[in-house]
Amino acid sequence: MQYLIIAYDNDNALEKRLAVREAHVEGAKKLMAEGKIINAGALIEEEQMVGSTLFVDFETEDELNDWLDNEPYVTNGVWNMEEFQIVPVKLLNK
Repeated sequence: MQYLIIAYDNDNALEKRLAVREAHVEGAKKLMAEGKIINAGALIEEEQMVGSTLFVDFETEDELNDWLDNEPYVTNGVWNMEEFQIVPVKLLNK
């Protein structure tokens, strides 16, 4: 199932983001190679990074949840899970 993930950062999360960015990027590259992350990018407001967007493709909801349970931006409090959105989508290229 394909999803659009919209993840805004917690207030004052820049330090946390930078501290775990390498682990986040490493995990994202692995999932991209597996075809589980289709595309990803930063949310920008007033020239500042304020969150992330991802198009993902996981076989099951459990697989999606396993990824989130181990995603460094989740486990280290970068993403604001109260504003976190998971939207089912159907991308044209799939």
